[in-house]
Amino acid sequence: MQDNANARLNMVNSQLLTNKLTDDRITQALLAVPRENFVPKALRGVAYIDEDIALGDGRYLMEPMAFARMLQAAEIAPSDVVLDVACAGGYSTTVLAQLASTVVGLEVDDVAVAAAEAQLAAMNVDNAAVVAGELREGCADQGPYDVIFVNGAVAEVPEAFAGQLAKGGRIVVVERQGPVSQAILYCNRDGLLSRRELFDVMIPVLPSFQMAEEFQF
Repeated sequence: MQDNANARLNMVNSQLLTNKLTDDRITQALLAVPRENFVPKALRGVAYIDEDIALGDGRYLMEPMAFARMLQAAEIAPSDVVLDVACAGGYSTTVLAQLASTVVGLEVDDVAVAAAEAQLAAMNVDNAAVVAGELREGCADQGPYDVIFVNGAVAEVPEAFAGQLAKGGRIVVVERQGPVSQAILYCNRDGLLSRRELFDVMIPVLPSFQMAEEFQF
């Protein structure tokens, strides 16, 4: 049987600290959350590999390196309010709850919400909640947000996200156009969004964020 605590430590030491992760708060958060509890039972033995893990319905648990470096780029402060879009069965919300004041997880339906909420309860997370809604619309009712974190790639960032950022707020997301896929950091600077390319990473596009296919006449 795999020693999951040791597997988590190996993940941090071998995959993350060797790939520009320098924030100790993120390291400790990742060590505190059992990644294996958020993947299908048949895949728990590979929960700590350096690949995305399929969760079903076109959704994935993001590879540890990309996830950690995106968290680091967000520069999440203990006082921040975070919107976690497509919250990976509650995994990312649970990790973010270790870093921020309040986290709102956003999922597509009540079934996904219930599953994620059950994970939060099992981890005794009391500063986060998961709600249902259209992922592309964000969750304006609970905003504005200091950080919007998107668990998966998008063809383009919805305009709704920018309107839900607090002053100085950040969006961390992977943008994918054809073969080009990059982690991107957007910052709200007095109402204008700056954009910075972070690193190349290939992760699947979330179903809710795929571009509609063009019709050929």
